[in-house]
Amino acid sequence: MSNKKIAQSKKSILLDIDGMRCGSCVQAVEKILKNHPNINNASVNLVTKTALVEIKEPNYPFSDVIQTLTSKGFPTTERPDQTITKNTELERNENQNLWNKWRQLIIATSLLILSGLGHLVEGQQISFPLIGSLPFHAALATFALLGPGKSILNAGLKSAIMLTPTMDTLVSLGVMSAYIASIIALIWPTVGWPCFFNEPVMLLGFVLLGRFLEERARINTGTALKELAKLQPETANLILDNNEIREIRIGALKPGEKIQLLAGDRIPVDGLVIKGNSAIDISSLTGESLPLEATPGVELPSGSLNLESTITLEVQKIGSETAIAKIISLVEEAQARKAPIQGLADKVAGMFCYGVTTLALITFLFWWRIGTRIWPEVLEVSNAGFMHSHNLHDHLMNTPQTPIGLSFQLSIAVLVVACPCALGLATPTVITVASGEAAKRGWLFKGGDVIEMASKISQIIFDKTGTLTIGRPLVVGCWKNNELERNFMLQLAASIEQESRHPLAQAIIQEAHKKEIKLEKVSSSTTYPGKGLAGKINNLEGLIRVGTPEWIKSEGIEWNAMIENNFKLSKRKAQSIVAVALDNKLLGFFLIDDQIRKDAFLSINKLRSRGFSLSLFSGDRDSAVLSIGEKLGFSSKQVTWQMLPSDKLNKLNLLKNNGLVAMIGDGINDAPALAAADLGVAIGTGTQIAQDSADLVLLGENLEALPNALNLSKQAMLKIKQNLAWAFGYNLIALPIAAGLLLPSSGLLLSPPLAALLMALSSISVVLNALSLKSK
Repeated sequence: MSNKKIAQSKKSILLDIDGMRCGSCVQAVEKILKNHPNINNASVNLVTKTALVEIKEPNYPFSDVIQTLTSKGFPTTERPDQTITKNTELERNENQNLWNKWRQLIIATSLLILSGLGHLVEGQQISFPLIGSLPFHAALATFALLGPGKSILNAGLKSAIMLTPTMDTLVSLGVMSAYIASIIALIWPTVGWPCFFNEPVMLLGFVLLGRFLEERARINTGTALKELAKLQPETANLILDNNEIREIRIGALKPGEKIQLLAGDRIPVDGLVIKGNSAIDISSLTGESLPLEATPGVELPSGSLNLESTITLEVQKIGSETAIAKIISLVEEAQARKAPIQGLADKVAGMFCYGVTTLALITFLFWWRIGTRIWPEVLEVSNAGFMHSHNLHDHLMNTPQTPIGLSFQLSIAVLVVACPCALGLATPTVITVASGEAAKRGWLFKGGDVIEMASKISQIIFDKTGTLTIGRPLVVGCWKNNELERNFMLQLAASIEQESRHPLAQAIIQEAHKKEIKLEKVSSSTTYPGKGLAGKINNLEGLIRVGTPEWIKSEGIEWNAMIENNFKLSKRKAQSIVAVALDNKLLGFFLIDDQIRKDAFLSINKLRSRGFSLSLFSGDRDSAVLSIGEKLGFSSKQVTWQMLPSDKLNKLNLLKNNGLVAMIGDGINDAPALAAADLGVAIGTGTQIAQDSADLVLLGENLEALPNALNLSKQAMLKIKQNLAWAFGYNLIALPIAAGLLLPSSGLLLSPPLAALLMALSSISVVLNALSLKSK
């Protein structure tokens, strides 16, 4: 069994972690978590700001690691069981966080406008002496640092002190170095340094603009999960003992209580229909377009919609135990579990800040002591760039650059243009969007690693019963002796079988109900185990026998050559034959078989057209399996029958030599193979153990979901690769340019404010690319 299967079986905890800004933060948080003695593994998601933690002992103290993270600038809380209240609270917090960023941005933008007006005054474009003075620019910079920039500076300096540098650290170093150098130059003009008071204002303005746009886009990545959470209403109509109806909050409901659902109501809990009939829309949970017929005895999941009429429901599961809550919890855990491809990006991002800080220092020393001496002309060229320095004695437009001024500008640009945020966001944004969109369609990926694995699958093994077929026997045909009425034969057989629980008997009864045939009351009946039933019904003389043809024949029923020929023909058409006789006369045969799902043909053809190698495994007899395999286009080499669970497991392991294998099944006997496959896929109508053993669960009965889910995984991986290519490529290009690589040859100078804008756009582009998955 693979490591991923073992990990799934351990108890896990979901943590909400604030304060993370980039891949370096993720690395720092994961390092703290993994060093805890009670933690086996931890996976942190920068987009959802969560961590999925696999713990060794549930009762072992865990509060100390939460305190440690909080003390290091990452406020952490443990996520309680999923409820609608919690989701509302999270949404409120997100909106508050976005509002705070918007307020900071407005203040920073106002300061940036004032700084721009100051430049116009210095350039003699407008006349406003106060705005053009250095003390005014110093005041603007100070206000920017103490106001909108305070949270960035606090987080960045705190991370630097603890030797866990982050994006905030890089921005803080750039801003503070410019500000401190400017203060020194203002107080002691004799040092000959330029002033960069506009740098903190413009840098913080562009950084906060990027953060606000990024946060807006980031919130959109979780809309699918929020829509799922909104499927659960907040109140329910409780039926009291005196039949009075009272509206209460769903949190107050208890199992066993009864609630009333009107047409148009969302179902608030998992429950059992005890009164009424209606059609239920379950498409929000399973993707199924056809409604579910709700009659007494039918179980309904929370989040589904009552379409037609009033029904009464008995509460079975509430809160975190409901279907919708479990789906939400599963998707949240899936989003927290990272894909292996993210490992490289996280490792690079973890060391990124150290490398950028070193490069900034080298850039400063090189241009201060070496570069300006080799290429003195760069001092004139650099003054015409996007960003200029203040000078204490002359107007800025006519002032040549100084070596130390140029060095400051370039080193600050290096610090600011670097973007570990893009690296950190490249994978989790896509995983969050993909898993959320999949959940809306009824496809539950159990982690980013599962999405990555699904994109690499080359072979698919299908179980037959309940996967390619509907999983229950149905009447597929009949043969009548001497043109007797078919409905008469069906009425006799179904009437005698109505007390039986045998699957073949249920198939005959279901067919009678389908034909709206009234069943007669049984006056007497005898069961012959393994053979059939014999009995009498009211209003009819004669003994009725329903059972195997061999038993009917042994009872002395007329059996001539014509009947024998038709019996042999019937055996070729169906898996099971049920004979019906009245007294000594054979009435005919019912042909009963498990039918192929309607969408199986389309799904199989889609997978074949995309180059997947397909196989069919089954525990049934050879004729039944070969018949279905032939109908679905499987060759005899691709079909294996009469397999025990161990046989399926052994054959699957052999196929692994030819590439990665997915196994799709629904039964208890499929669980070992589902767990051993590179990708285990369970359909939602199957057993709970099959769903627990699988990596991907397809809710509902739509088999076409399989090729569509695999296609989504491929699209997601393409987006991840695009994001990583952009994040790495951006830094490989932007950092050398920011360090002045092109300054001597082409005079191209990447000023700090422009660098900040590029850094922000880099992160935003990664998130927007991930969001484009929604339109697929």
